[in-house]
Amino acid sequence: MKIGLSTYSLWQALRSGEMDVLGAIEWIAVNGGDQVEISPFGFSLSENPTLIDAIVKKAGECRMSISSYTIGASLIQPDDAAQKKEIERVKCEVDIAHRLGVSRMRHDAGWRPIPECGIAQFEKDLPRIADACREIADYAKRFGITTSVENHGYLMQNSERVQRLIRAVGRDNFRTTLDIGNFICVDEDPVAAVRNNVRYASHIHFKDFYLRPFTADPGEGWTKSLFGNYWRGAIVGHGDIDVRAIVRIVRDSGYDGDASIEFEGMEECRMASKIGMDNLRRYFQET
Repeated sequence: MKIGLSTYSLWQALRSGEMDVLGAIEWIAVNGGDQVEISPFGFSLSENPTLIDAIVKKAGECRMSISSYTIGASLIQPDDAAQKKEIERVKCEVDIAHRLGVSRMRHDAGWRPIPECGIAQFEKDLPRIADACREIADYAKRFGITTSVENHGYLMQNSERVQRLIRAVGRDNFRTTLDIGNFICVDEDPVAAVRNNVRYASHIHFKDFYLRPFTADPGEGWTKSLFGNYWRGAIVGHGDIDVRAIVRIVRDSGYDGDASIEFEGMEECRMASKIGMDNLRRYFQET
């Protein structure tokens, strides 16, 4: 397993202009990362295609692999024409993933406001999402790429719902990017959820959250879960998720992919990302 960092973890520095994605790749290599996950927040590879070759070159110079290409998508569009347009856009992103030389790519499934994320709406949306994911996976297969959905966005965040989608798509190159922290956003226990879904994982995000299970708003930086608890991003190993227990589950499962730190807390991103990578590597060595 190669431990590395999603470029999204350095979003603070990318947004401020303190570094660009090429500088981020070099920083990850210098600070102990074995791989980089390209997540285009703060830059666009579709709008700046020359950057694709520059990323591949920089990763090679730093002797790092590119583990995955991670993009946003919404496969619940209001009409058939919009749905087709979004599917074609994601296929173009598959072309970018191929140029990056990756074998894994994550795209989102779809988004609904919290009041519309109940089981009835999920059942209604599932066939449409599955059809879109299947078409994208079939397109990606010609390049040897496994596509995946992350447990992300309330509607598709519960472990059982992710499994439902994987089974509905029914393609061996469609799996899940398993984010160990995102289950908290829908009030599902991360340890149990990871145990439930690790066999479906093509890539894993390690992150940590602080959790405040009460309804009083703690203030700036906190986000409300599906059922009214509060969470905030933390440095991996500093929060309330039992990361060591999850490491044991991942190790014992036989998972053979990579692991990316995805930091989204309030601390300075470079400091937080390095501590997270160091902690995760130590947990795999000690656990």
